[in-house]
Amino acid sequence: MRLLPWEYLFRPFDAHQFPDIYTLTWVATLALLVALVVLYNVRTRALHRHAPYLDMWEWLLWTGICLFGLVLVAAVFKFYLIVMLVILVTGLAVMLWVRFIRFPPVFEIYEQKMAKQRYFTRSKFAHPESTIRPKATRAGGTRPNAQRARSNRGRRRR
Repeated sequence: MRLLPWEYLFRPFDAHQFPDIYTLTWVATLALLVALVVLYNVRTRALHRHAPYLDMWEWLLWTGICLFGLVLVAAVFKFYLIVMLVILVTGLAVMLWVRFIRFPPVFEIYEQKMAKQRYFTRSKFAHPESTIRPKATRAGGTRPNAQRARSNRGRRRR
């Protein structure tokens, strides 16, 4: 380290200026991008019936793609270190905001809705007879529909 720490902020982020973190940065970024895509696929398959959770995972996916894609572009095209840090801080802040601030109120509302649904479903089927279809009175007599249809077919042919 031959320069003052703040002087490194305006140096290109490459393997010559930052040999100890350059390779680590782009390899970790690529690994995190792959992990994010795999995690998105696994979680969306598991939560396919729960729309708020799918929305959160979609937000995280696109934020992660933008963040990790920009970090890879910044590493390849040797952006200044300060630009790389701004990209990282902003992208990680958005991901944290999505996960811990934006969606928890949505999850609470959704959980309340699901609890009401479970309660009404449970109370609806609380009595044993509620799952048995009541016998409807037939206006045309006591014969079942299948017998009535067979006898009507014979009349039509004559």
